[in-house]
This record gives sequence, structure tokens and C-alpha cells, in this order.
Amino acid sequence: MPNLTDISTIRDLCARHDFALSKGFGQNFIVNPGICPKIVEAAGIDESYGVIEIGPGIGVLTKELAQRAKKVVAIEVDQRLPALLAETLAEFDNIEIVLEDVLKVDLAGLIREKFAGLKVAVCANLPYYITSPILMRLLEEKLPIEHITVMVQKEAADRITATPGTRQAGAISYAVDYYAQPRLLFTVQPGSFYPPPKVTSAVIQLAVRPEPAVKTENETEFFKLVRAAFSQRRKTAANSISSGLGISKAQVMAALEAAGLSPTARPEQLTLADFCALQQAMNG
Repeated sequence: MPNLTDISTIRDLCARHDFALSKGFGQNFIVNPGICPKIVEAAGIDESYGVIEIGPGIGVLTKELAQRAKKVVAIEVDQRLPALLAETLAEFDNIEIVLEDVLKVDLAGLIREKFAGLKVAVCANLPYYITSPILMRLLEEKLPIEHITVMVQKEAADRITATPGTRQAGAISYAVDYYAQPRLLFTVQPGSFYPPPKVTSAVIQLAVRPEPAVKTENETEFFKLVRAAFSQRRKTAANSISSGLGISKAQVMAALEAAGLSPTARPEQLTLADFCALQQAMNG
């Protein structure tokens, strides 16, 4: 089997398959041999799991997953890669490549069809430019996924894993914490990739909650409220919500007071429960 973390092997593979790395697809292949085993170990993958991988690249993480999981379904949007993957993953019979856009594929149907009787996990080195849309789709659809272990840009990892109600938190922190319990596992330096990105990466894990962290009256409206609050970070929550939702500041101030919250609170000072109370007060 080819050494998929060796740069000369990667270059030879790419040359033989007439494959050039695509910046548009955010392709950076892992060449540090210790990273993928560490990711799979952290994810706790074993024979009881079916795993969805997003963006397998040349198969370096796919191979590690296939050695432990019962089945791996790798979703790849780049139509040039299946021929290359057929060579690098030839020794495995528990891998299936699905040539689709992960933001469009029927994930619920895929899980039902491919992973009957198995626990389901997601494990991936995500393209940085669509990290948030991918994570939110996985969470919002309330799929039967136990946990999501992914490598993302370190800056995104810090936002995603920030605790709501703390200075580092943003709208994505609240959305993720609503659906899952996130944690940052470890960082990965640029030299671990080919070609090396200009930023540090980090591996995070989202343990999907059986039920959302708080009970809202209307999820869609709740997240509109959160996004509005963070739409102008330097302003108070009252100003941002008023502007973001197109309602009077007086109405927002009255709702904050009714919910027992400070009228001068900044959005990052509010917890998920605070936003729930505010939503209820605004609807009341």
C-alpha cells in the first residue's frame, strides 16, 4: 500500500492521475503520519460504528477509519478523485465513495441505507471555507449521529468551542452549543499538510446532545434572534437586535427588562437560557 503521508508518493499519485490540487475545494493533504491515527483514536471509532467522512482527499484519514470502523462512506465533491481513491484504498472492502456535495446530499437517507444497526459518527478534515455550513447542516437536521470529530481552522475552532456567555463566543458558539457539547482536542501546525496552509488547524469534537440544551418556542425564530444579536458585535444586544430584526429599540429594552436581563448587556454576555427568556418576553 502506498505511503499516503509521503510527499513524493503524493506527487507521483497526482501526476499519474493528472490531478492538480484545487484551491477552490480547499485541498490540503495531511502528511504528518501521526495526525490521522490520533484523530480516529480521539473519535473512539470501532467495529460498532459506521462513519461519514467529508472530503477524503487521497484517502489518508479514510484508510485509518476503515481499519477500525465497520463501514466508511466518504462524501467527495471533486469528480477527479474517485479514480485516485480506487488505487489508494484498493485493499479495503468497507469503504464507499459517494460523489456528491455534502450540502446537497440526502444525509438522513444515506445513514438509513448504509448504516443500519450501527452507531454513526462523522470524522473529517473539513475544507475551511465551508466549515460552518457543513457543521450546521449536520446539527440542524437532527441526524442520528453520536459525535462529529473534525479538523478545522484554529480560529474557527476557538469560536465553535467557546462557551456561550463568554467573551470569545459568537453566534456559531450558541448554535453549536444548542445541539452539541463541543471541545477542542488538539492543534495541528501548518507543516503537517501538503501544501502547508497559512494558518494553524485544530481538531474539535462535538458530542451531539440527545435533546437541545434549552427548550425554545420556535427554533427558527430563536436563531434569528441570536444572529441579530451578534450582527453588530460592538453594540449592545438591544441595539443589535433592534437593527437586525427591524423592531424598535424600546420594544427590545422592554423585553430584556421583562426577562430579567440588563438593558445594556452585550450579546456575548447572554447565555442560551437568557436568549430563550428574551424570546419568550418578546413574544409575550
